[in-house]
This record gives sequence, C-alpha cells and structure tokens, in this order.
Amino acid sequence: MSPYALSIIMSSLATGTVLTLTSSHWFLAWMGLELNTLAIIPLMTKNHHPRSTEAATKYFLMQALASAVILFSSTMNAWFTGGWEITNMSNQISTTTLTIGLAMKLGIAPFHLWLPDVLQGLNLFTCLILSTWQKIAPMILMILIHPQLNSNLLIIMAIMSTTIGGWGGLNQTQLRKIMAYSSIAHLGWMMLVLCFMPTLTLLNLIIYMMMTSVMFMMFMNSMSTTINKMAMSWLKNPTMAASMMIVLMSLGGLPPTTGFMPKWLIIQEMTKQSMIIITAIITMSSLLSLFFYLRMSYSISLTTSPNISNALIWRQKNKNSTMLSTTIILSTLMLPITPTLINILN
Repeated sequence: MSPYALSIIMSSLATGTVLTLTSSHWFLAWMGLELNTLAIIPLMTKNHHPRSTEAATKYFLMQALASAVILFSSTMNAWFTGGWEITNMSNQISTTTLTIGLAMKLGIAPFHLWLPDVLQGLNLFTCLILSTWQKIAPMILMILIHPQLNSNLLIIMAIMSTTIGGWGGLNQTQLRKIMAYSSIAHLGWMMLVLCFMPTLTLLNLIIYMMMTSVMFMMFMNSMSTTINKMAMSWLKNPTMAASMMIVLMSLGGLPPTTGFMPKWLIIQEMTKQSMIIITAIITMSSLLSLFFYLRMSYSISLTTSPNISNALIWRQKNKNSTMLSTTIILSTLMLPITPTLINILN
C-alpha cells in the first residue's frame, strides 16, 4: 500500500475516534463510528486474498447493522426526549437498543460470532488495530451513558462473554482466533463493573489494549500465526519468547503481573456491591481463558521442533524495538502502583 494512502487511512481512523470522543451529539458520534468503519475496510482488503475479502465483507455488514441500530435508538430517544445529547438517555427502550448496538460493535457475547472469523482473515497489523483502537469509541460511549444502562443486561452479557471467550479459545490453534476469544473474555470483565465503577472499566480497557498490543507486536516480530510457529520463537529470539510467556500470564490475570490488577479491583468492587455469586461465576469462567494462555506458554517454553537447523536460526537478525520493550515492561510490572491508581479512581 502506498505510504500516502496509508497515512490518509490512519488519519481517518484517528479522526473518527476523536470525533466520537469529543461530540455531545448522537449524530456526530454516529458519524465518527461510521468513519472508523469505512477507514479500516481498505486495510482489511489490501492483501487481495479471498479470506481478507470475506473478513472485510463480514465486518462491514456487522458494523453497518450495529450503526443502524445505534442511529435508530438515538432517533427514538430524540423522539421521546426532544434532544440529541449523549448523556440524555431517559427512555428505557432506546437505552436497551443502544446497548445492543454498541455490544455488536465491540463483539460482546452474544453478538460475538463475527469477531473470530474476521480476525482470522486479516494480517497481524490490521488485527492489532481492530482489537485495540476500534474498541475505544464504542466503549467510551458506553461509559458516558453508564448511569442509564440496564445493569442486569450488562451482567448477563458479562457472564456470557467471559464463559464463551474462555470456552471458545480452548481448542484453537490459530493465534488470531485465540486473541479474538481473549478480547471477548476481557470485554466481559469490563461490562461487569461498568454500571458500578466506570473509571475501573476505563482502566481495564487501557491495560487490555496495552497487553494485546504487545502480543500482536510479538507475533509480528516472530511472524507467528499458529501455535506451532510460535513454538519456534524460542530458537529465534529467546529473550522475546521469555517475555511472551510473562505477557501471556498477564493476559490470564496471574499475580504479580499487570493483568492481575484490573481483575483484583473488579472482584473487590463487585464484592462491595454484595454480588458474591456473580463474582464467583465470572472468576471461575476466567480459568478457562487461563488454560489456553498456559497452553500457549507451554508451547513456547517446553516444546521445540527437532527439524530446525540451529545454524540457520542464529544467522537471523533479531528485530529489537524500544517501543516493544517499554510496552512489555508496562504490561507486566505495573502491579506495585495499584494503591496509587486506587486513589486516583476514587
């Protein structure tokens, strides 16, 4: 792709997200979401492969349906309230419809079926954008209208997302599908605490984006798309393979990594809300996700192919990146600053 075309596409992505974040009018927010969708389609189809064309078609149809639902709900709300302000969602039917539309855009269960197939048909760079940047605008809209959201609906979607996200990734060997189910599971944790402490949802989103970005950058660095290819990374770059294991444990939420922080704070907040059973269910379902993270770590550290010539491997040049090193540190070593973050959130 031409550098000029790529710069226009990336600028359009940034403009769409910023337009949604800074608008107080539903129509402008909808325009930002549409700009985001239209800007990422050329990135999906630049490979001219049937799988990428299929993924782009599925993504466009799903996002168009979600945008139509969002526009319908905001129009219905304007009909009842007489205004288009984002924070003025007083009609229960339009609020529920809007929640469904934003859940479709994010890929939250039970509207998640498009996400694994779409990610599987894309290259790793586009998967990185789709898994991180494209989730900012819909999630911020949900945070803005959180006082009017139906907490029971969000809790049901949270339980379904964490369960399906963990269950769906168990038998997968494709890394892009595993990261898609990981995204679904993490979104479930964000939905769980959204009505009670939206700042904690925002913290969880930031940490999730950080850890997911690191994983996709590592996959791009080692050119890994399957678990078998990922198992070869130890021979190519041992330092990055060791870091990849730790980041996988952080994605699973094991202490003392950064990924344990949002789960710890969410469990603490839900316990304060006297939702012990729901917290226990969602914590147990996260063990499913932890299982396939552990399986990926096992593939990296304890399995090596006997058919690789070490002479060929050590001749390869390792691509070291300062940005990758910094994000690895942030994704694994931020747990000690949890008390400071708690004071900021409160």
